[in-house]
Amino acid sequence: MNITGNRGEWSEAYTLLRLLADGKLFAADEQLNKIEDMFFPIIKIIREETIGSRYDYATNEENAEIEIYLNDEPVLRVLAKTFDDEANKLLDEISRGKGKGAFEIPRAEAFIRSIYVEKLKAKSANKSDINIQIHDINTGFEKVVGFSIKSDLGSPPTLLNAGETTNFIYKVEKLDPRQIPVINSIDTDRKIKDRITAINDCGGKLVFHGMQNTTFNENLIMIDSQMPMVIAEMLVGYYSGAATKCQELAKYVIDSNPLRQSENFYRHNIKELLCAVALGMKPATSWDGTDEATGGYIIVKTNGDVVAYHIYNRDSFRNYLLNNTKFESAGSTKHKYAELYEQDDDIFIKLNLQIRFS
Repeated sequence: MNITGNRGEWSEAYTLLRLLADGKLFAADEQLNKIEDMFFPIIKIIREETIGSRYDYATNEENAEIEIYLNDEPVLRVLAKTFDDEANKLLDEISRGKGKGAFEIPRAEAFIRSIYVEKLKAKSANKSDINIQIHDINTGFEKVVGFSIKSDLGSPPTLLNAGETTNFIYKVEKLDPRQIPVINSIDTDRKIKDRITAINDCGGKLVFHGMQNTTFNENLIMIDSQMPMVIAEMLVGYYSGAATKCQELAKYVIDSNPLRQSENFYRHNIKELLCAVALGMKPATSWDGTDEATGGYIIVKTNGDVVAYHIYNRDSFRNYLLNNTKFESAGSTKHKYAELYEQDDDIFIKLNLQIRFS
């Protein structure tokens, strides 16, 4: 069976080749610029596509050759320059790939199969896309850490996927129940915004009531006890048409100040939410506050640079996320939100959270 993948999936193969060719992983600042004098030497990259078959791709001090091991037994040596050449060719093919769907790259497939890569995405029990043993220049330790990979070569991926688990529930106060069928019948191209506008025009007011999913609620409270309220206010701003980008929605909630807190409180906690989601927190899975992607985040830039946010530049990562993400609306019918309903003589509506890279 031929290997196929979209741009994001081929970017994971590109990351493997590029990092082995360079022998180091560069850090990035909050504007995604490579920091030339801040990097982590790579000792080896570890892949386990099938249980019991672990391949180690090891560099050496001169980084002249890449030594490949299967379960600690040497199986192949390849010049690092070959990885560099193949990475450059693969980058060109990915950039020229058409559409959002999967496609083949025969030349790249031939090379990656020759180095025992049969799948673009290796299996992982956590959120890591690639596992790397790095030399930590700050501590001297040589540890294996997992990184998530995001590629700017393809369509912007979601950071937080929508589901019924990401529904926020609001009580609608001061709304005449006779308006419910009228508002629910609104089916314009911007029906959710238009429904919220209609609620406001009829004198209704949305008051955050709670979250549909208790696990997601508990996860958010791990960040801050008032985090659900912060996001609920941002959602009102988004679906009212006030803003889309996370940095703009942060300003919206700062200006509305529903919790009577400082600007720093809101910015800090919004950044912490984005960082937690990026590094492993999932709405429907109980979260203990630790990062699943223990190394951090790798980003493939459009120029082919592969840069990372690690624990030592976490603040830059948090700022990057705030400045490069946005809210978006997923299917309201599929996720069962944006429709008024009555319960115990009160009126409610649900709004849904989905976050995508911009």
